[in-house]
Amino acid sequence: MEELKIEGSAKTPTIEFNASGDLLLKGRSIPENSIEFYKPILDWIENYGDSPKDKTVVNVQLEYFNTSSSKCILDVFKKLETLSGTDIEINWYYEEDDEDMLEAGEDYQAIIDIPFKMIEVEEL
Repeated sequence: MEELKIEGSAKTPTIEFNASGDLLLKGRSIPENSIEFYKPILDWIENYGDSPKDKTVVNVQLEYFNTSSSKCILDVFKKLETLSGTDIEINWYYEEDDEDMLEAGEDYQAIIDIPFKMIEVEEL
């Protein structure tokens, strides 16, 4: 299975998904068209589900995302939730003074049936 790498920009996050089960979303997510931006990510997860690793670790290190990205990120988590045969863990990183990002992670955690680990960092 091929890796999915999308270089981040001022409006889009860096995406690094590899077949070893390490998935990374990092940066800002305010793309012009969130659905179009997140489609290859959802497709990759769908294909990864055919033969996932025993453990899948998702590292979310977003400093900001807009409302339309929020829905797409939820779709990513819902797609991960459908995978079987892999132990999934989501690491939600947030800056120590960023209450909004912490709350966003907690909101996702309340909706999604995957263990979340909230990780406070000085700076993303």
